[in-house]
Amino acid sequence: MGSTSDVGRRDLIKRSAALGLITVPAMSALSACASGGDDDSKKVDKGKKSAKNPLAVNESAALDVVIFDGGFGQQYAKDAEAEYAAAFPKTKGKVKHAATQKIQTVLQPRFNGGTPPDLVDNSGAEQMDMGTLVAKNQLTDLTPLLDAPSLDDPNKTVRETLRPGVVEMGQFDGKPVWILYYAYTVYGVWYSKSNLAKLDAEYPETWDDMLKVCEKAKKKGIAGWTYPGKFPYYLPFSLYPFIAKIGGREVLDSIDNLEPNAWKHPAVKAAFEAYYELYKKGYILKGTPGLTHIESQTAWNQGKALFIPNGSWVENEAKKTTPDDFQMAVAAPSSLDKSDKMPFGTLWASGGEPFIVPKSAKNPEGGMELLRIMLGEKSTKNFVKQVSSLSSLNGGTDGLTLPPGLASAQEALTKAGKNVVNPRLQDWYVTLQKQQIGVGALGEMMAGRMTPAETIKKCQKFADDTAKDDAVKKYKHV
Repeated sequence: MGSTSDVGRRDLIKRSAALGLITVPAMSALSACASGGDDDSKKVDKGKKSAKNPLAVNESAALDVVIFDGGFGQQYAKDAEAEYAAAFPKTKGKVKHAATQKIQTVLQPRFNGGTPPDLVDNSGAEQMDMGTLVAKNQLTDLTPLLDAPSLDDPNKTVRETLRPGVVEMGQFDGKPVWILYYAYTVYGVWYSKSNLAKLDAEYPETWDDMLKVCEKAKKKGIAGWTYPGKFPYYLPFSLYPFIAKIGGREVLDSIDNLEPNAWKHPAVKAAFEAYYELYKKGYILKGTPGLTHIESQTAWNQGKALFIPNGSWVENEAKKTTPDDFQMAVAAPSSLDKSDKMPFGTLWASGGEPFIVPKSAKNPEGGMELLRIMLGEKSTKNFVKQVSSLSSLNGGTDGLTLPPGLASAQEALTKAGKNVVNPRLQDWYVTLQKQQIGVGALGEMMAGRMTPAETIKKCQKFADDTAKDDAVKKYKHV
């Protein structure tokens, strides 16, 4: 431990004047979407239900799929679509595949016009607001898929093959399941074992040790941290479990629930002050506020910074610039001090890559069947091998040799045990999480343009405004 006492750590950083603010949009553009309706006249006729076709898919109908072309790419989906066409030969040549990084820009007109795709991977910076989609009744309930026999074992339903918590993540207002999270993401602090070894250091399990490692790196001309400054909503990937570790998971629950003064909890203050200390001590890579996710990951791969907050998709997304001897790894947030409510190893892990079947889709059964195929062992293992990510299928890595980052994520998940948190702000209130808290508050703080106290005040105001907005449907932990 360093010379700073545990008690002093929490009050080390003093308030300083903010240098500027940023204007953010008040609500997602998708909120302008027409309210959902189900025009059965546009839907294809259902097929004949059988053991091989439990969802009664029309075996000759076209299928329209749109995939987010991000860290996971799109080949895994194309491969699953080929399996779909093999299962239903009359659909050969009728499976339309499109990929984009601008999900909302591309799909909002189709949702408005009542002609959405049959299956959408709703992810990325332009992700459509999940809460808005649910509130406006624009999604198909995926319960029939979850209750259908799994592809590999007809004695198990799809629901019974999924990792714990995946089904619940897709629920917003009761029993219906509106979203199927296909990937299983481990969030945290990512680093290179080989780069730490060059400094004769290991991953720091305490915040004092984190600062020591960053100081050691600084003397060698290496930054301690970088992050996607243009998309600072990556910061919560390590910051939120840090808050939970300090104050308990109930702190994150109160934030998700939009409770008054939730952001003013001492654990939030302590976590913000600790991260702000990275900025104050010059441990953030110069120019980070102007970097995209790709640029920050590339700088990290080049050894310009030791640590980066990210999710387990990063191994695939950054593979073109990752050195062969990098030994990519992920760890849970460091402990702040001995009064932390949760043990070291506490991390955020949850379903990722949300798939939806629009309410007005022409072939919703086909969209759900493609998801059933994707959750089969063949497609799942193909996904794991291609993109270095866990999937929502429990045991989807059995028999596979995992690359370093994914093996580390699996180890971190095992170490966490029951100490896994799953903040819901990012899927309940996308605009609040990404544009307001991410860009408008945390991004400003880490760039040195706002103090922790000012950031907390801003976060609370954003949350309060959302809570008071009758146009935004509210969700709560039960």
